[in-house]
Amino acid sequence: MTPTHTKDFFDDPDIGPVLPPGEPLWSHGFDTALGRCGVVWSGQGIVASLLPEATPARLRRRHPTAREVAELPPAIARVVEGIRALLAGEAHDLSDVVLDERGIPEFRRQVHALTRAIPPGQTRTYGEIAAALGQPGAARAVGRAEGENPFPPIVPCHRVMGAGGEPTGFSAPGGIETKRRMLLIEARAAGQLAGDQQALF
Repeated sequence: MTPTHTKDFFDDPDIGPVLPPGEPLWSHGFDTALGRCGVVWSGQGIVASLLPEATPARLRRRHPTAREVAELPPAIARVVEGIRALLAGEAHDLSDVVLDERGIPEFRRQVHALTRAIPPGQTRTYGEIAAALGQPGAARAVGRAEGENPFPPIVPCHRVMGAGGEPTGFSAPGGIETKRRMLLIEARAAGQLAGDQQALF
């Protein structure tokens, strides 16, 4: 059976980084070609990112202590501009964005790392990620890890597909339709629609 994404990170308090109580956090919402996105960060990196629609209420629900700011540190401004560029159809690389993954289990961190290595315009399956981890029977666990990804599109879980290259459940607002739109944007930016992507559109 194909793994599915069933959780929305911003509605589930148990699947993001585990940070010390009282640690300062900041948040920022911003407009993109697909709608309003958001980021939350600590002094050590990005704690969460949110695909459309990143309303202030959704940001506060997951990180109620984060202080919303308009003026961004240079590193965070680059993250925001990178997400904007990617969602606008530019082949932008977000693999150098520093994540704060404290408290996230090692298996999920490994899945994040392999997912970040997938170039824009390409896809992998849950089974391929599992095999690359040396755990070929762990496709379901990979699917759960992708579904609990608190960092889209910095960790581009939309590039990971079900068996046979089929798009499966996507925990971001809009579900599979958002996933299809993001894949199409990236395929066009890469100047091609790969064979396993042509069937999506």
